Amino acid sequence: MRVSSRGKVDPFIVMDVMTRAAELEAEGRRIIHMEVGQPGTPAPAGARVALKTALDEDALGYSLTLGLPALRTRIARLYGDWYNVDLNPDRVVVTTGSSAGFLLTFASLFDAGARVGIGAPGYPSYLQLLKAMDLDPVILQTTPQARYQPRPEDIRGQGLNGLMIASPGNPSGTMLTRRALSDLMEAAADEGISLISDEIYHGLHYEERAVSALEISDETYVINSFSKYFSMTGWRVGWMVVPEAHVRRVERLAQHMFICAPTASQVAALGALDCAEELEANLAVYARNRRLLLEHLPQAGFTRIAPPDGGFYLYADVSDLTSDSRVFAGEILEQAGVAVTPGLDFDRARGGGTLRFSYAGATEDLQEGMRRLKAFMAERHVSAGA
Repeated sequence: MRVSSRGKVDPFIVMDVMTRAAELEAEGRRIIHMEVGQPGTPAPAGARVALKTALDEDALGYSLTLGLPALRTRIARLYGDWYNVDLNPDRVVVTTGSSAGFLLTFASLFDAGARVGIGAPGYPSYLQLLKAMDLDPVILQTTPQARYQPRPEDIRGQGLNGLMIASPGNPSGTMLTRRALSDLMEAAADEGISLISDEIYHGLHYEERAVSALEISDETYVINSFSKYFSMTGWRVGWMVVPEAHVRRVERLAQHMFICAPTASQVAALGALDCAEELEANLAVYARNRRLLLEHLPQAGFTRIAPPDGGFYLYADVSDLTSDSRVFAGEILEQAGVAVTPGLDFDRARGGGTLRFSYAGATEDLQEGMRRLKAFMAERHVSAGA
């Protein structure tokens, strides 16, 4: 049977790590999970109560393609609460997770062959989805000095049709300042580049808050999700904000590609938006975990860490320890029982010398993980000396 070249995408290596970790757990070993970008907390209580009520009272059939009107209105209000942006709810499109937002964005903005810039290190699905949609991803090699974020000079003269940015970023956790984001958006506008802002880690910040692209311009696509700050990964519900002139085109695409986001998840998401106290308590746990890793990872020998402004990852340069992060991560998993993510997922050119550590889990587990990593690295050092 003939197949499409669009299916020739690379594997998501972190999923392979998760699979092997599950195999070890099935053998009876206790594995400390620092590989997956998933909150260790459940969906907020308000989300679960809202869904229980709806299960008893509602058929939960299709919603409107753009989403439940009450949810779109409440998301728009969030932009006033978080960013002081007066957002028209008509511009909000509820999606089946952020992944559907990416697909709708790429389909709405770009024809086959369009050149779309993505920073490296960066979320691997950007690259693979662009390839699967017959678009031409252009890798922008960012630097530690630029906090692993694209700069205006990186996009000028590249012939780009689009630019994906993420602040806070995955895997780096670094953020663009308001000035840096404004300069980048201005440069993109000057070059005729459509800018897409992935804001899925907004709400997860520890000093300065993240800046939304909507604070600077309405001429952008913004993608967000209930997965991270709202602890609803498996519920698969997110949203987009698009310019008013683009709402109908995105709606038409969504009608045929998805019909609508899962109605049950939308009901739960609406309940989650009024759980600020619980969500901020989760954030306090991440902040504590972040401090824990920033203190103990250098003690274990992981000293070159990107400045983690937001999200729940630390991205470490381990090129002084290995040239093959996949093998290194495998050794850590097998010998120490700690699952971490090889950097090859995020940067094919330089990821052989980087690892990502997630601190989204329970503090007690991370404390045990740090103890194991220190012991593993000490033994490795002794073996190397021998």
